[in-house]
Amino acid sequence: MIIFNALESILSIIIMITVGCILTYKKWFDQKTAAIFTKVVCGLSLPCLMISDIIGNLDKEKLTHLGKGVIIPFSSMAVTYLIAIVVSKLIKVRKGRIGTFRSMFFVSNSIFIGLPVNMALFGNKSIPYVLIYYIANTTFFWTIGSYGICADGESNEGKHANIFSKETLKRIFSAPLIGFIIAIILVIFNIHIPKFALDTCKYFGNLTTPLSMLFIGITLYSFKLDSLKIDKDMVFVLIGRFIVSPILIFISAYYWPVPVLMKKVFVIQAAMPVMTNTAIVARNYNADYKYATVMTVITTILSAVVIPIYMVILG
Repeated sequence: MIIFNALESILSIIIMITVGCILTYKKWFDQKTAAIFTKVVCGLSLPCLMISDIIGNLDKEKLTHLGKGVIIPFSSMAVTYLIAIVVSKLIKVRKGRIGTFRSMFFVSNSIFIGLPVNMALFGNKSIPYVLIYYIANTTFFWTIGSYGICADGESNEGKHANIFSKETLKRIFSAPLIGFIIAIILVIFNIHIPKFALDTCKYFGNLTTPLSMLFIGITLYSFKLDSLKIDKDMVFVLIGRFIVSPILIFISAYYWPVPVLMKKVFVIQAAMPVMTNTAIVARNYNADYKYATVMTVITTILSAVVIPIYMVILG
């Protein structure tokens, strides 16, 4: 029954993507709509989600108490990213999707799918641990991951990506990352914002998941699936998501003792599919967003098989 509840969270994501495909087929949506969804998600709903989720679920005491466990996701993700760099060079990921490949390899969908799945598996007591992983995941994605995808976009435009350039730094310090930083500062300094402001952020933040899924549906509909070829890039993204990331969490937790529930939550979080925002950000930066979209869908579907396996391993 617990496993079925977890799978329901994944199925709801798949249904929203399917609705996006159907509405594009019905000509409700088109590529212009996808571009609008990209701007709304990146510029409005995601920053609001960062603020409402972090302020709504964490306070200074919780942040301090849980801080000792944050070293596990941070250290494991850092190592996973280094592995992603090595793998991308060994298999010679083609120019224009290197950063996207690395981002999908080492960060996961820790909030849109990770939160409901962990709540279904472990209950509300898992939420603080989910958010600790989310903090590490978000930090890496909106810095190193975002820069890599940005570099892909500049490569596609015939430019040379430079992390110290004004334009690149502007892209890295995007609205979602700024929202994340603001939320952490508010929590650390115990600054309370008015209820109406927090409620507004929550309402706008709730747009993130459905708009992201509809965007993926629009992109997937325009993608010719008959031209899809399973290549080494895709295979190694799956290895990174479902094998390398969870195993490194196991290793990190072994050397850094933490509560059993925290370890279990971290493992499930590490085994989540590709972060849905990858496709949105790739589209925003003119990177290979179709590649990111396909991998998001494939890993989301496969997670329905992977999650029960890890639940058996975790006992």
